[in-house]
Amino acid sequence: MEFEAYNRLQAAAVAFGETLPIPEIVAIGGQSDGKSSLLEGLLGFRFNVRDVEMGTRRPLIVQMVHDVSALEPRCSFQDEDSEEYGNPIVSATAVADVIRSRTEALLRKTKTAVSPKPIVMRAEYAHSPNLTIIDTPGFVLKAKIGEPETTPDEILSMVKSLASPPHRIILFLQQSSVEWCSSLWLDAVREIDSSFRRTIVVVSKFDNRLKEFNDRGEVDRYLSASGYLGEDTRPYFVALPKDGNTVSNHEFRRQISQMDTDVIRHLREGVKGGFDEEKFRSHIGFGSLRDFLQSELQKRYTDAAPATLALLQQRCSEVSDDVRIIDMKIQATSDVAHLRKAAMLYMASLCNHVGALIDGAANPAPEQWGKTTEEERRESGIGSWPSCRESDIKPPNAVLRLYGGAAFERVLHEFRCAAYSIDCPPISRENVANILLAHAGRGGGRGVTEASAEIARTAVRSWLAPLLDTACDRLAFVLGSLFEIALERNLNQNSEYENKAEYIDGCVGFHAALRNCYTLFVKNLAKQCKQLVRHHLDSVTSPYSMACYEMDYHQGGAFGSYYIELSDTGRDEPMKDKENTPSEKSKKAQEIIVPETPSPDQPGKTGYSLMKKEIDNGRHHDGGGARKGVASVGGNRSIEPFRIQNEGGGLLFGNGMKSRSAYSEICSSAAQQFARMREVLVERRVTSTLNSGFLAPCRDRLVIALGVDLFAVNDEKFMDMLVAPGAIDVLQKERQQLQKRLEILQSCLSEFKTVSRSL
Repeated sequence: MEFEAYNRLQAAAVAFGETLPIPEIVAIGGQSDGKSSLLEGLLGFRFNVRDVEMGTRRPLIVQMVHDVSALEPRCSFQDEDSEEYGNPIVSATAVADVIRSRTEALLRKTKTAVSPKPIVMRAEYAHSPNLTIIDTPGFVLKAKIGEPETTPDEILSMVKSLASPPHRIILFLQQSSVEWCSSLWLDAVREIDSSFRRTIVVVSKFDNRLKEFNDRGEVDRYLSASGYLGEDTRPYFVALPKDGNTVSNHEFRRQISQMDTDVIRHLREGVKGGFDEEKFRSHIGFGSLRDFLQSELQKRYTDAAPATLALLQQRCSEVSDDVRIIDMKIQATSDVAHLRKAAMLYMASLCNHVGALIDGAANPAPEQWGKTTEEERRESGIGSWPSCRESDIKPPNAVLRLYGGAAFERVLHEFRCAAYSIDCPPISRENVANILLAHAGRGGGRGVTEASAEIARTAVRSWLAPLLDTACDRLAFVLGSLFEIALERNLNQNSEYENKAEYIDGCVGFHAALRNCYTLFVKNLAKQCKQLVRHHLDSVTSPYSMACYEMDYHQGGAFGSYYIELSDTGRDEPMKDKENTPSEKSKKAQEIIVPETPSPDQPGKTGYSLMKKEIDNGRHHDGGGARKGVASVGGNRSIEPFRIQNEGGGLLFGNGMKSRSAYSEICSSAAQQFARMREVLVERRVTSTLNSGFLAPCRDRLVIALGVDLFAVNDEKFMDMLVAPGAIDVLQKERQQLQKRLEILQSCLSEFKTVSRSL
């Protein structure tokens, strides 16, 4: 009864992929070492398994049942994907055909040379013992012609996997013609069971060795296998009939018994001095091995019964829980209100995790889920900052893997570095002339200041606008990456939301819709932030903005009808129009100081290069960053304003110092005002806008925004996201399989309870 209970449990384990510590015998060894003959000897009949080369293709689990009523062997095969057995087969040839056809069909399906999926055969026979044995593919050194070269390694790996579980007895076969010191596969056995505590060594084809023994010493040394297997390991020595001709089952068993008798007779009479019968007789002959295997397996069944009973109780409870969960899923597919609630809880949990990641979190591991600055640039497809040299932008923590709020702040700092790496670009004389002379024509005393401000405004709009767009895109990528991290966090943390919405995990359509809504939410945030920062850019660079006039120049006089020469080769001179040209006498009386106009390629010390140098120096002042440097330029440093005087037609630059050209002064003034507008834009406007434009909505509006998109739809559209066509049929089929598994396990549990009471 106990053996039958284990057989049923094994059938269920194979059918449903259960891992149960069922005592089993695993036969391993090289190809042609006699495993198939040993299997037939244990069964008590031949079915030509050697003809289908089972040892090189698929494992064969043979469940032998001693049934006194089965005067002829009844073999039945378990279905490939269930615990049911087919109709009994009585023809030996038919048994071999089933093994061959099943093997070939599976290998064609998997497109492999070998497969670890076993064939399960139940053999009921009056002359079979009660035991279960797994016949494994035989070890080979080289693949057959037409097979992959990796076949030997695949067979070795498969056999090790089958023999490794500690509840399995290893039956290792080796031909008697192989010396222990030359054994090819003994080391493979040691890798599985180094101490041979659960290994039974069988020397097959022992009759081939008998004629080599001359005296008792040789026989005893060989039978002891001294020095190779250890003192506590004694091999069994067996010989089986070699006659391949078709014989009756009765004759086959008679031949096996006769072989045992002949071997013992030869050792007693054909060897000088015989052999140590007291020590080795119990390990010689097939009958001795069969009796030992049956008793050993029965003993292990008894020893394993309590643990098996406890494990069965656990598995019944687990499968029962699986059935309950799938019942909840089936119920949810027809209960829209219940499904809406579960989906809302799941979405809320995910949004909470997004908020936690923004506020600062180290779970899941940043080393696995975070990104370096370089990885962010590459994966986002955005690359480097426009008009910036990558060597100039080295934000702190660039090599650390960050995500969430930390990665967001790093991008903001990277944006600052990029913005401060750009200075007011060189200004051509044509640009200066077109702007300055136009302002001069309109009159007023602020022409030079307004001209330089217009130049700075144009430069800020041209050079910083692309940086603003890039910053928004990079920040959107950082936030978009949080969806996958939030999913992982949601999966690993046991929260109230997860417990209530656990069956939402498998709804692929809902997850796709949720991901799409989140992506659109982040894209819309990026679009809105781009509009906001562009508005700030327009505001700061507006002619009416005071940002560039905070260090305004109070200039006296007016241009009147004067104009200034700005060509590269000429001199900057005041010229009256013909109508107001002074007399020669007046010209001589007036002292006109005309400054030398330097080449733009060689500016004076107070020109653009000096301004850039002072800005650069400011960046490194007191070890500060770009922000401190610009603040120093914009707020603390001022250039003595130049004055344009119209006293007697004279034009003076400076305040008594060496005069400079109008071009140099305008370049210098434009550079200062560029730096000032850049500081106001970056520090006072953009940074706070990006923080409030991206992070605040993710914390405060994400749940509402996603909820409206996902749940503000009719029931039919909502159900389309969660219940795919045919999903209910799939769930029903899965439930039937689970219910069937549960019934089998409960039946086995009931039998084992009965067995345990009889022990």
